[in-house]
Amino acid sequence: MDERLEKQFDFIREIDKEKFIVRQTYLTGAARQENDAEHAWHIAVMALLLAEHANEKVDVLKVVAMLLIHDLVEIDAGDTYAYANVPKEAQHEKEARGADRLFGLLPEDQGQKLRALWDEFEAAETAEARFAHTMDNLQPMMQNHMTGGAMWKERGIALSQVLRRNARTAEGSGVLWDYAKKTFLAPHLGRELRDDRK
Repeated sequence: MDERLEKQFDFIREIDKEKFIVRQTYLTGAARQENDAEHAWHIAVMALLLAEHANEKVDVLKVVAMLLIHDLVEIDAGDTYAYANVPKEAQHEKEARGADRLFGLLPEDQGQKLRALWDEFEAAETAEARFAHTMDNLQPMMQNHMTGGAMWKERGIALSQVLRRNARTAEGSGVLWDYAKKTFLAPHLGRELRDDRK
């Protein structure tokens, strides 16, 4: 049996577990919460369509690859709600252990390549990583808007929390962040989102 092929399929079988990681964002219509695999697919398609709005020229395939793998580590680490009061260092450490295990299932060259891509996303220092973070931040905001702010209402999320969470979103695309503020946030001010800046 081909050991390389077996390792690749071990990884492929393992990442099916991403479908069972429930996120704290509802699907359109608020019928149920989305899972990590649905989120990854959605933001990968967003990147394909919206890359022309990136602040800098980006390698779209690299952005898509980052988005497809960035949450695989939650198979081990679990999903951390964007507005949860969890220390970033503790969350990153847990996710890094997941990255070590999951990408370690692959043949060494592929495992190192995907781990480097995950590390690049986490560092958010390249044009591709910054744009990938913009996609990752805007999609749940759009979903919350499409559900009438359902999760924001349930969790009592304040505008200041959303703005703090998105402090770097414009680094990937100022155009898309401006659009999101006008389209996804403004309609909810004074209703689901508390404007606590006053």
